[in-house]
Amino acid sequence: MHPDQIKELIRAGMACEHLALDGDGQHFAAIVVSAEFVGLNRVQRQQHVYRTIKDELASGELHALSFKTLTPEEWSAERG
Repeated sequence: MHPDQIKELIRAGMACEHLALDGDGQHFAAIVVSAEFVGLNRVQRQQHVYRTIKDELASGELHALSFKTLTPEEWSAERG
């Protein structure tokens, strides 16, 4: 899969303030910043993102995606 396709899937499934994705065509890493993460723990945030790409993971079209999930406040604090 092309990184732009993965971004489109994530953005179609949730509102993102920031979305960065890098990968080699098989393995991808993303930073997902969304207000939808407020009040969710790390596992719940991951589940929220995985729901947006579940069909591609199940079909094997997308092999692996790791990601960092942040609220807008966390993202702002991290960036200093």
